[in-house]
Amino acid sequence: MRIFFFILTTSIAFAQPHPSYWQQHVDYTMDVKLDVKNFRYSGTQELVYTNKSPDTLNRVFYHLYFNAFQPGSEMDVRSISLSDPDQRVGSRIGSLNEKEIGYLHVISLAQDGESIAFTEEETLLVVPLAKPLAPNASTTLSMAFEGQVPKQIRRSGRNSKEGVALSMTQWYPKLAEYDPEGWHTNPYIGREFHGVWGNFDVKLTLHKKYLVGGTGYLQNPEEVGHGYAEKTKKTKGKNLTWHFVAPNVHDFAWAADPDYIHDIHKGPNGVALHFFYKNNPEIIENWKRLQPDTAKLMAFFNRAVGAYPYKQYTVLQGGDGGMEYAMCTLITGERSYPSLYGVTSHELAHSWFQHVLAFNESKYAWMDEGFTSFIDALGEQVLNKDYSAFDGSYRSYRGLVKSGLEEPLTTHADRFDTNRAYGAGSYSKGSVFLSQLGYVLGPEMLMESLRQFYEAFAFKHPNANDFKRIAEKVSGVQLEWYLNDWARTTKTIDYAIKSVTPKDGKTEVVLERIGAMGMPIDFGVLYKNGRQTVHYIPLQMMFGEKPIPEAWKTEKDWAWARPTYTFMIDAPLHELEQLRIDPSGFMADIDLTNNVFETAEGNNTPKE
Repeated sequence: MRIFFFILTTSIAFAQPHPSYWQQHVDYTMDVKLDVKNFRYSGTQELVYTNKSPDTLNRVFYHLYFNAFQPGSEMDVRSISLSDPDQRVGSRIGSLNEKEIGYLHVISLAQDGESIAFTEEETLLVVPLAKPLAPNASTTLSMAFEGQVPKQIRRSGRNSKEGVALSMTQWYPKLAEYDPEGWHTNPYIGREFHGVWGNFDVKLTLHKKYLVGGTGYLQNPEEVGHGYAEKTKKTKGKNLTWHFVAPNVHDFAWAADPDYIHDIHKGPNGVALHFFYKNNPEIIENWKRLQPDTAKLMAFFNRAVGAYPYKQYTVLQGGDGGMEYAMCTLITGERSYPSLYGVTSHELAHSWFQHVLAFNESKYAWMDEGFTSFIDALGEQVLNKDYSAFDGSYRSYRGLVKSGLEEPLTTHADRFDTNRAYGAGSYSKGSVFLSQLGYVLGPEMLMESLRQFYEAFAFKHPNANDFKRIAEKVSGVQLEWYLNDWARTTKTIDYAIKSVTPKDGKTEVVLERIGAMGMPIDFGVLYKNGRQTVHYIPLQMMFGEKPIPEAWKTEKDWAWARPTYTFMIDAPLHELEQLRIDPSGFMADIDLTNNVFETAEGNNTPKE
């Protein structure tokens, strides 16, 4: 059981992004019509692209994600070639027929009114510009496109297993991101995303019996009704147009179904929480119960990290599990209540860690998923008194190490050899990165670091070093060793009590570093009279120490290269009952059997 003490402090001077930071900007205007009989759609897109980089751009790239849902696609081939494929995908793409596949094709494209050529390369569109785009200049790219919604397989699609008609994610031609590392032109094989910050103005026209929810603010509630507002006039024709505007986001997703129930619940800070779920008697009670709990979760995340910056958030039944998007999430809804609550908590937490702090998920999946998993677990502990909330991540990480499948967290999300290595690494080891950092810095310093990180990099694309630098400034300690060994290698932590020896009325303790990754050590001492003390052994290369209670004793630093460390307990051995490395359990030592020494008669061997 690990109890992470959640402490809310008054923020000190907030950090700011480094002076050389820049990011691109887009403004999308889209008008899309969808035929619900054949699940095909067509649309126009006007994109104003502002080049805020110091480079002149001679071409741009778009993502065409729906082209992945075709037999023989890279997603199909990758899935069937893995030893442990995602069971939601498996070999299902290869069995799609022409009416079930997905596709997204650009019909025409112009730059500032001048037609330009382009090349479709599966899930990417390559576009040489008619005229170069200079630094600090803008250009308008106008296109017509058409698509077919695939049979629901991974995140997106039509007619999900729960009967949701349309889960419209990764559905439009989306400009690829260009940042200080260059273009990010990853083919879509089913994992992570990276998008350009900007504004969306989207009109969606489809049959009037469908209810639509998703990213953005609905601009015409009086026309569409359906729980937003009473209709003021009869709708002519069979279709309705839903008009959404989404400011300062990097994606746009929506879902639609003719049998949706739509509820609105008041959230914190005037945020409207929308819930769209099927009119299924077996799930209605859970979805009603979810609404006030979602408000409580948002209020907690606001306190823990920073205020949710938009005025609406939508929870949609759809997709194939749970997936975060700007101002909304799609989740499967036929779940037990603990499962429904848990997936909503996790996806809502992504609003902070991905949809305000917009990591390049392909490179930093462990920050995207790991930071989210950490704050989700913290919410479970604080709101629901679940003091085992962090245990799963530690078990999963240790299991991954034992399996021999672990790969560095810096592995590109698409390049992991197994789904287990990706999942346990990104979610579990990524979460342990933070909870264990709370052990290194103290929980107050960790939470302050997260709040300052959020303040400094909201609506930006931060990376791992950005977070490290803020944590260093907040705590006053050096953390390059921690980021490097934990994220960039598969080095492990393993400390042991090597020997405990009575000496001149005191007790000599020799500790041993067996694993290659160094850590500071909290060493607990339990006396037979019930007294407890902790000896704090700083790691030398931190060049600083965490705040500790007055009752703790600080020992001299332990230099990493030295495999053993000796210190004295100012009491005879016969007065001691138990000695323990890391009483809190937040250090991810991979072998706990050598962390405890008990002094019961005849039992002087380390044990778990």
